[in-house]
Amino acid sequence: MTIRYDLAFGTYGDALRMVGTRTAPRYAGTAVSAARIQHFAAMVRDDNASFWDADFACRQWGGLLAPPALLMGWLIPPPWTPGGEPPVAAIALRVPLPGTTFINAANEVELPAAIVEGDRLHVIEEVVSVSPHKKTRVGSGHFVETRDEFHREDGTLVAVNRNTLFRFTPERQPR
Repeated sequence: MTIRYDLAFGTYGDALRMVGTRTAPRYAGTAVSAARIQHFAAMVRDDNASFWDADFACRQWGGLLAPPALLMGWLIPPPWTPGGEPPVAAIALRVPLPGTTFINAANEVELPAAIVEGDRLHVIEEVVSVSPHKKTRVGSGHFVETRDEFHREDGTLVAVNRNTLFRFTPERQPR
């Protein structure tokens, strides 16, 4: 079974009305786990003791440290659940605009607190801005900036992610 997220279509004016919109908290289906931390570290061949040595990581961070590059991965919904609930698309995909595809244009992350094994995270997403129409080498469209706040169960802010997507229609290539 393949999960598809449908893009919301609309006008620039429709998109501007979403600026300032914040989502309800979206909760991770599982807690941050040693298995995923170490699988990721193995895939990128990172021997940082904070990912591998539980004793060291507990003294330093309070538990095995989650690699910063895994931040968004902790909240990616599974493609299937026993209850059949469809996964919720990120807010950037729900901004109604013209454009048939998107690419990631920029990403900036702040990590005010460590994310460690056992943390159960939730995210609150916000639409920060939508640019006027832009023409680029890849096509014509709009830049959509979002800000995501990641929190632990106790409410501690552990990460702020600013992301900019370019929602566009690809230019037709001459034959």
